[in-house]
Amino acid sequence: MSATDAGAVSDHELSLLAPEERDAALAFVAQHPAGAGAPLAVVIPAYDEEATVAEVIREIPTSAAGLAIEVIVVVDGARDGTAAEALTTDALVCDVPVNRGQGAALKLGYWLARARGAEIICTIDADGQYEAAEIASVVQPILSGTADFVSGSRRLGSELTTDRTRHLGVIVFGAILTLFTKHRITDPACGLRAMKAEVTAAVTLEQRQYQASELQISAALNGYRLGEVATTMRDRDIHAGKTKKGGNLGYGISFARAAFRTYRRDRKAARKRL
Repeated sequence: MSATDAGAVSDHELSLLAPEERDAALAFVAQHPAGAGAPLAVVIPAYDEEATVAEVIREIPTSAAGLAIEVIVVVDGARDGTAAEALTTDALVCDVPVNRGQGAALKLGYWLARARGAEIICTIDADGQYEAAEIASVVQPILSGTADFVSGSRRLGSELTTDRTRHLGVIVFGAILTLFTKHRITDPACGLRAMKAEVTAAVTLEQRQYQASELQISAALNGYRLGEVATTMRDRDIHAGKTKKGGNLGYGISFARAAFRTYRRDRKAARKRL
């Protein structure tokens, strides 16, 4: 399929996609034409979330903060019926046959949302840990003109999980990201966040799995204003199974590596603007 066949998607835009996801993206745009989307896109990365993905989608309101919503699900090489379950809803589904990681799935979701013409992009996980009703809360500071990137915070709101080690990690890494970005960050890994669509095109996103710190640090060092709002983090649904990101130690090491690499990479550009 050519770029022309896919709609108003340029060859340059297609060049931003990885080869293994290009066919799936072109099929998506052919079915859901470029430029025809809602102003607010909610992107959901999903890997083996057959038990929860449809319920998460159905909890998402049709509008938030006065903006119409469309839901874009990027199925990342799932081995179960995640794609089939997502297709039972009104969501737009891009089914990539290869598993690359949550970060890669989100990056593709941002691309699809921009192609559809979204002005603001929100993300939420497919495992049911976040309250879809709080989407309006993370979007509102952007509409009010006080932030370009807004993350939810379980520390400012409610944390219903019982993992003390991960809770400590949130505090430690929040302090590290606060130092790196010069913005107060209390929760560096919340999956419920919103940003101007332009942010996702301006920052460099290389992390295939641990993108949360990369996205936040890169946005700040590229001059975008960060914000946080109180949100709720539920305990993980028993039907969702275990986290795909491994145990606490491995998760912490990988998260730290992504954060430090991003800071080293992007601080030079930040200095040049000063």
